[in-house]
Amino acid sequence: MTTIPFVTCDLLDDNPEKDLQVVIPSLDGKFFKSYGARKTFGGQVVTVKCFEDNSRVKELLATDGTGKVLVVDGGASMRCALMGDLIAESAVKHHWNGVVIYGCVRDVDAIAELDLGVHALAAIPQKSNRKGIGEVDITLYFGSVTINSGDYLYADNNGIVIAKEKLVDC
Repeated sequence: MTTIPFVTCDLLDDNPEKDLQVVIPSLDGKFFKSYGARKTFGGQVVTVKCFEDNSRVKELLATDGTGKVLVVDGGASMRCALMGDLIAESAVKHHWNGVVIYGCVRDVDAIAELDLGVHALAAIPQKSNRKGIGEVDITLYFGSVTINSGDYLYADNNGIVIAKEKLVDC
């Protein structure tokens, strides 16, 4: 398992002059939980917006993700999962550092064994439908932050920080 040399609290404390955003966990009653074996992760952001359709999530996580984190705006849907163990295994195979899902995951026991950072709102056994719907590389807004492809995300059990520039190597 990869060890990442940062703590989000320290990133904030050590960079007061930078324009860092912190994902607010509870404005809408939604809290991110860590599901992957990699508890601290970060990298350059790739965004995708999809609602109850994980087609784009599956496609993106099957591409080279070296140094990257996929951020998924699933509209906070609690009706189906946008990632399960097979897609998470594909992410590991393609070297993604992590996935943040504003929605649900499934197969959490299997995901917990994978060297992948995964933050999501909840778990549900229901899989999503695949209709090929979703937008990639668009601006996302949730948790009181704005997230763009090309930003940098740093996550641990303290929370999620978004930066416009790279702060540490991940």
